[in-house]
Amino acid sequence: MDLRFLGAAREVGRSALLVNGRLLLDCGTKTATPPQFPVGFSRAGGLDPHPDAVVASHGHLDHVGTLPALLSGDRRPPIHWTPPTRDLTRVLARDTLDLHGGTYDCPFTEADLARLGEVSETHGYRESFVAAGHEVTFFDAGHIPGSAHVLVDDGETRLLYTGDFHVEDGNDSRTEEAGSDAPPSRTDRSGNPIRGQRLVAGSRARPDADVVVTESTYSDVTHSDRDRLEARFAESVRTTLWEGGTVVVPAFAIGRTQELLLVCAAHDIPCYVDGMGVRVTEILRQYPDYLRDPAALQRAVSHARTVTGRDGQRERIADQGTVVVTTSGMLSGGPAMTYVPAVRRNPTNKIALTGYQVEGTPGRELLETGSAEFDGQVMPVSAQVEQYDFSAHADREGLFAFLDSYRDARTFVVHGDRCPAFAEELVAEGFDAAAPDLGATVSV
Repeated sequence: MDLRFLGAAREVGRSALLVNGRLLLDCGTKTATPPQFPVGFSRAGGLDPHPDAVVASHGHLDHVGTLPALLSGDRRPPIHWTPPTRDLTRVLARDTLDLHGGTYDCPFTEADLARLGEVSETHGYRESFVAAGHEVTFFDAGHIPGSAHVLVDDGETRLLYTGDFHVEDGNDSRTEEAGSDAPPSRTDRSGNPIRGQRLVAGSRARPDADVVVTESTYSDVTHSDRDRLEARFAESVRTTLWEGGTVVVPAFAIGRTQELLLVCAAHDIPCYVDGMGVRVTEILRQYPDYLRDPAALQRAVSHARTVTGRDGQRERIADQGTVVVTTSGMLSGGPAMTYVPAVRRNPTNKIALTGYQVEGTPGRELLETGSAEFDGQVMPVSAQVEQYDFSAHADREGLFAFLDSYRDARTFVVHGDRCPAFAEELVAEGFDAAAPDLGATVSV
């Protein structure tokens, strides 16, 4: 089996892995200025070599952001995904077209987006199918609804492409010594303890594989105990509200917005929800089988007030002393571009970042310098800035716990800021591991 790493090699973003020159796993975009696309991609010819079929692991921009561009010209490779991933990819593509259509930031056209429906083939978890001559099977990756580990079998080698994943048996299952102020345990609709995200359960699948290509986003991070993280977030938000301030909660539209709505509802925190996350939430409610607790999400939606954005509504909300969960999670667009400038001058207000901030984004700039660029203008921020690790990725312990099932496999580390370092740490633990260079081809 030949593997060509067209993206996410020694970086986070533009995930793309070509198998045997025929089957493409993911085709993402890297958030940057300007955005970056997989190696070999051009607007004139798409991807070279052009794949015979595509498999998408999940609906996040860094995994599917460039995918519609593969349908330009005369080529129409079938695209295989779960139903939620199909719908989420369309929402992301529509948003990209609306914001950047006709510019370098958007690599595809309206016609390319329309063709997605012509080539779409959906599959559930553990339902094997054939793509470009390979047997492929999806397994629940526990990252967002519809996210999948992708198992590829070419008849000689079994490859497990993890995609992004979260585990139920990593750090989230550890308990700290309980004191009198320990927060109550979270439970699902059946009364079972929740040891990870409220939105989806973590991955428990460990299919047999000869080769593993693993993400490593949080390879040097230990996630906080989720119960205590929620309690700290809720206490901070309530304090700001009591003082009369507004809390802006930037959140990724897919996964993180819904998680934060669930957290706010569980802790009885009144909130607004704004941005693309509103539409995404409605999509995810159509797929209850891919959610941990569909009824809980329904209650969370009812608990939040939806922002329409008409007639200066956002400016008025920003001055109300309330909580707003809004896109974008890295402050690179969306209604956050209105809310943050509106609350930035008052030190009673708060900006609660809830996800990974890629280098070069306004969110990362705000964390590191206390100011950020909005609409072309660098603005100092006097409001309090906090960061909470509501991650949907496995942390260091979770990665080791997952990979422990694959000690006899050959492992390639991708999708991280420290891929070579983590590969070396795996080698020290007895793994056959490496971090491939961007564009490299490896035979296994």
